[in-house]
Amino acid sequence: MDRRRFLQRAIALTAGAGMPVPFIDITEVLAAAPRPEAAVVTGASYGAVVREALSMLGGMGAFVDKGSKVVIKPNIGWDRSPEQGANTHPLVVRALAEMALEAGAAEVKVFDRTCNERRRCYVNSGIQEILEDVGDKRLRLEHIDDRKFVDVDIKRGKSLKRWQIYKDALDADCYINVPVAKNHGLSRLTLGLKNSMGVIGGNRGSLHFDISQKLADLATVLRPTLTVVDATRMLLANGPQGGRLSDVKVADTIIASRDPVAADALATTLFGLRPEEIGSTVAAYKMGLGEMNVDDMRIIKGRV
Repeated sequence: MDRRRFLQRAIALTAGAGMPVPFIDITEVLAAAPRPEAAVVTGASYGAVVREALSMLGGMGAFVDKGSKVVIKPNIGWDRSPEQGANTHPLVVRALAEMALEAGAAEVKVFDRTCNERRRCYVNSGIQEILEDVGDKRLRLEHIDDRKFVDVDIKRGKSLKRWQIYKDALDADCYINVPVAKNHGLSRLTLGLKNSMGVIGGNRGSLHFDISQKLADLATVLRPTLTVVDATRMLLANGPQGGRLSDVKVADTIIASRDPVAADALATTLFGLRPEEIGSTVAAYKMGLGEMNVDDMRIIKGRV
């Protein structure tokens, strides 16, 4: 429910209870209400771009407390090189990991449930090597352990009522979702909401029916502290796996927000599409999980 509908319903309920209803100018109330912030930063030095985007939102310290457990969830699903745009860029992942460590995290875990063979994905994505170079024992790139999937009741779910979710993602003090912005043959785009598929168990293919609503249902229990959309290289066709460099657009852009729906909505516009054209964005918005209307966001832009 958006803010306007919420206020209108609250007024109606008050009137229905026989209580006096004061005059309320909804337009003024909406204007005074805080709008979700989103940072959009461009530049060819990806580590610097990530740092600038986070600084616009108050720095990593606004998300990571000292001594906290942090999970960084990139897309490492495919046996593809960084240039092919199918996985989150390793420089983006490294920058976030280093910033979390600098903020005082006790541990930083990075993982994904891959689609291709997991060791090849971790190596050929470039993420394994670049994280090893950080040289901090608090930082661990881990393979998914099937024993850590737990059954979770999705109480607000409309299409999905129960599913297996990775315990480390649920238990994190700070969960940072780091999708890569790319085309998807089924859902049209795969962004932050779709990236949750990498922390769920079971037969993921069975979720493809009514996938937009199921992704929104998952988002009611998988709530990222921060979403950072990697649009440094955008896979425009033949996603999610890709493979052809001709399908990749170098956009050198990072989008960061506390609001996962806002992050997805803004990333959608980079493809020349409207947020309302992406089913998962609409479903999540209708469930009150974030803002999809760009005009109702506070967008901070920068370049490095």
